[in-house]
Amino acid sequence: LYARDDPSIDQLLQDMKNQKVISAVVKPSGHHLKLALKLQDFGKAMFKPMRQARDQETPEDCFYFVDLQRHNAEIAAFHLDRILDFRRVPPVAGKLVNVTEEILYTTHNEELRSVFFTSPAGNRCFFAKCLYVCKTEYAVCGNPDTLEGSMSAYLPGLSIAPRISIPSPWIRSYTFAGKEEWEVNPFYCDSIKQLYPYNSGNRLLNIIDMAIFDFLTGNMDRHHYEIFTKFGDDGFLLHLDNARGFGRHSHDEMSILAPLTQCCIIKKSTLLRLKLLSQEDYQLSEVMRESLRHDALHPVLTEPHLRALDRRLQHVLRAVRRCIRRLGEAQVVMVDFVESRRATAQANTTR
Repeated sequence: LYARDDPSIDQLLQDMKNQKVISAVVKPSGHHLKLALKLQDFGKAMFKPMRQARDQETPEDCFYFVDLQRHNAEIAAFHLDRILDFRRVPPVAGKLVNVTEEILYTTHNEELRSVFFTSPAGNRCFFAKCLYVCKTEYAVCGNPDTLEGSMSAYLPGLSIAPRISIPSPWIRSYTFAGKEEWEVNPFYCDSIKQLYPYNSGNRLLNIIDMAIFDFLTGNMDRHHYEIFTKFGDDGFLLHLDNARGFGRHSHDEMSILAPLTQCCIIKKSTLLRLKLLSQEDYQLSEVMRESLRHDALHPVLTEPHLRALDRRLQHVLRAVRRCIRRLGEAQVVMVDFVESRRATAQANTTR
């Protein structure tokens, strides 16, 4: 989405944090309250309000598809994605919003204005109408007016950057008892490798990148992925909607790694980055801690969540080593198509 050294990204993060909100609109959603906020420079960002304290873990009995969305997970996922050098998450910044002045007084939507109320504690609260959990019991409240949340930068419009949404081959069952084929068939990837567009190019390798990313965050809710159509079959996957990550630091959900463990392939560039972040001088938790320190809502993650990143990284590396022992490095570690083309271009330039 952006170059590694693009100076505009840090400026964008500062703008989302500091620019005053001039308009608020509720975004349609089946489960969760989220707002499209327009800023004084006329930029737009998606605001997801704080719903859960940072040290509060998702209960063990909670299904992933009814879990709360966490604003700090969106922020942390952007930083992790950048550290992994994927750069596929739109920039996200933490922001403190005055719900009275910047939402109630700026919105022209009477439906939104009608759902504001003052709680028994004297805090300004509001909710939004949606299919499931948008009612007074699930309202978000300021303290008394100040509310923290995540600001996610909008992608360019579809007329400029058209994109499509595709069901993940490793989509989970969204029922209380059902299972998908990949959950019961350890050879599931063999059939996926025969199907277009996973039988050539980078698509399957990009799915595995996303699975590793989701495993590190603990996000089980990856049912679709999006790609820009202008790049054709070799376009990268957008790592969108990460708010259900970082819910349980005490549990590592190994099933998220199924694309890696079943297919036993990984990009060489991804593996090299993971190995680097496992070294003591560049430990993932330390790099994340330093990166998140610059966000307005620091600390974004608790220490147990940071330590869980190091633990999960070791799980990924062990899974790759098992694949290499079984199949050999040449069959597991892949030079992806984009890197191959870049190397060829550099070699031609040298000549």
